[in-house]
Amino acid sequence: MNTVLVTGCSSGFGLDTAGFFLERGWTVIATMRAPREGLLPPSDHLRVLPLDVTDAGSIARAVGAAGPIDVLVNNAGVGMVGPLEGVSMDKIRELIETNTLGAIAMTQAVLPQMREQGSGVIVNVTSGVTFQPLPLMSIYTASKAAVNAFSESVALELAPLGIRVRIVIPGRAPETPFGDNARGRMGLNIPDAYQALGAQMLARFGAGGDVTYSRDVSEAVWRAATDPTCPMRLPAGADAVARAGAVTPLA
Repeated sequence: MNTVLVTGCSSGFGLDTAGFFLERGWTVIATMRAPREGLLPPSDHLRVLPLDVTDAGSIARAVGAAGPIDVLVNNAGVGMVGPLEGVSMDKIRELIETNTLGAIAMTQAVLPQMREQGSGVIVNVTSGVTFQPLPLMSIYTASKAAVNAFSESVALELAPLGIRVRIVIPGRAPETPFGDNARGRMGLNIPDAYQALGAQMLARFGAGGDVTYSRDVSEAVWRAATDPTCPMRLPAGADAVARAGAVTPLA
């Protein structure tokens, strides 16, 4: 039976992806900083482990406890919306530690066992803002674009070892708490000059139109994990697909 380890399973894409694989008979290692019971249906094929992707000891303990892993899904991440001028370097480091270095550290941690078994898949979940950057999201965009570039490069060195790397790129997901969490970080320190742009962005987040649903992401991750012929980058959600097909060049 195949085993998948998913990071960031307390809500949103991670939780739904863990459930998606569980429904299909996989052994699922669902990880989160503070494990809670009842998020997923009871199953002999489910294990819930504590994991902080910014802590080397936590990573080592989780990967050691998980045992052999066939698929790693790097989903854990945090959002941030706000002008660069108003964001402290501590907040910037916190976001990059989670979104970028967390994915890199988790990948590094599972590589020895995947190399030994001669197979494995690493799926990195990034963001549609890497197709079309938005204002007030420079640090978040940078953190996710870095994971895209990392994935495409490391895929080349791992392919001869039988290890695949793929990127799933979701769009805007109003049904998850991610957007609310990102908006909550907007109130850091916003100079008056950015207030009008901030109001426009909040209105944009709340507007209708095409969006991404958790199911879109789960299905894309499943394809990335199980279909060796799928492309390197998989847009997930109608808005992400549209962005991928209409990338706006920088002026």
